[in-house]
Amino acid sequence: MSNILVTGGAGYIGSVTTWELVQSGFSVVVLDNLSKGHQASLPEGVSFVNVDIGDRKRVSEVIRTFKIDRVIHFAAFSLVGESMEHPFMYFENNLIQGVRFIDTCVENGVKYFVFSSTAAVYGDPIEVPIPETHPLSPKSPYGFSKLCLEQVLRSYRHTHGLQVVFLRYFNAAGSGNEGNIGEDHTPETHLIPIIFQTALKQRVKVYVFGGDYDTPDGTAIRDYIHVTDLARAHIAVLQGMEQGLPRDAYNLGIGRGYSVLEVLKEAQRVCGIPIPYEITKRRAGDPPVLVADNHRALEELDWHPEFEDLSRILFSAWQWHQAYPDGYETGKGNGNTG
Repeated sequence: MSNILVTGGAGYIGSVTTWELVQSGFSVVVLDNLSKGHQASLPEGVSFVNVDIGDRKRVSEVIRTFKIDRVIHFAAFSLVGESMEHPFMYFENNLIQGVRFIDTCVENGVKYFVFSSTAAVYGDPIEVPIPETHPLSPKSPYGFSKLCLEQVLRSYRHTHGLQVVFLRYFNAAGSGNEGNIGEDHTPETHLIPIIFQTALKQRVKVYVFGGDYDTPDGTAIRDYIHVTDLARAHIAVLQGMEQGLPRDAYNLGIGRGYSVLEVLKEAQRVCGIPIPYEITKRRAGDPPVLVADNHRALEELDWHPEFEDLSRILFSAWQWHQAYPDGYETGKGNGNTG
């Protein structure tokens, strides 16, 4: 039986997906350089290789040794604001290294390739909810790097028959593996972890970037999807690819948006702690509204999100932050809890 290679598998979404794959009976090899990820988030006994995706020699050895024919590619830098300040870092890591990795996979016989893409490929939406047919006009180097890699993968499909699917994520949130796998980033830039760090007195306040958007309360609106639902979508895609999926791009979201202030209000209700905040200037590269049209995924994949209520998603995240207030390294344990 062949193994599934998961790049960036020690990261937030990658580690939850690894757990879900293992619990579904798949044999998984995780490839991660640990620049962002945490090996403690992985299931005990999973095969782990610490290597850069652009290291053609070592990646080739991994693919041949473990007889890899399926890949889920998460490994990437993913901060919009950082990409605006350091575009070359994103083009070099996400795009140039990504192309090397794809070519190495094809050279060594990989047949199926699931790519972790992003709603950032759409840019400012002209239609909400956003369908997969929406014009692709990213505002940030991060979004552009992901879009370019989508096109590279399409090219390899045409030239080498590589079967590819792009999963365009909206906002991943919550915790996986019964609350033992969560967000532990340095620095932390995601709204929900920042809110709960503020509730735990690890921050003075939450800074809300932009209060003058053309939205009902002036703050940006996002579609929050539970990380376990994201992970299970990858399994549905892998299984569907073997039968022949009709499309190569799928949005992953719940199809409903919440403003920053709505998330803050509901998070306060979930944790029962007042959360101070301050509205400040907009962040470069942030669209006012990102909400998924997820009908294609619902109709064509054997998948449906289980967490469609914001309060459940927030409660899941709050479980993680209470149990691991300082993350994997100095929290009360690690993710290897069964």
